[in-house]
Amino acid sequence: MSERETLYNLLKQTFILLDDGDRRLFGSYNLTAPRYYALLHISEKPGLSSSELSDRLLCDKSNVTRIVKGLENAGLIIRQPHETDGRTLRLYLTDQGNDICAHVATAHQKYNDLRLNCINEISQGNLLENLTLLNESLQEELSKSAVPANGHLTENS
Repeated sequence: MSERETLYNLLKQTFILLDDGDRRLFGSYNLTAPRYYALLHISEKPGLSSSELSDRLLCDKSNVTRIVKGLENAGLIIRQPHETDGRTLRLYLTDQGNDICAHVATAHQKYNDLRLNCINEISQGNLLENLTLLNESLQEELSKSAVPANGHLTENS
């Protein structure tokens, strides 16, 4: 196995471990990861539309509709008509939604501090720099639609 394959596998395993920990933490608050991140995005931009939320969550509108309905049924968000566009609904946290979002965000921050405590400051700076470069490169590749349907990459891909 090449070093790049090893790196990819380590990054994938890291994602899986972080994701599993997040699911466990959010589950202890009766939330899924998408529902928590929806609450977080709405708290950061009250009045967000479902379309904007879909963009921020990187999922299709039907998934966002399901997430929003679940959060609304749980009493964590409300939908209100847009002031000028009758077809659009704005999303807002309820008082209960604000409380839960703030509480979970604090717990998530503390949990991340615990999980990442093994990385010293020097290594962390280097890791942050390299992961930032990797993320920028991956985003650029995705914007080019570089992965062909048949899986064969060209020299320019």
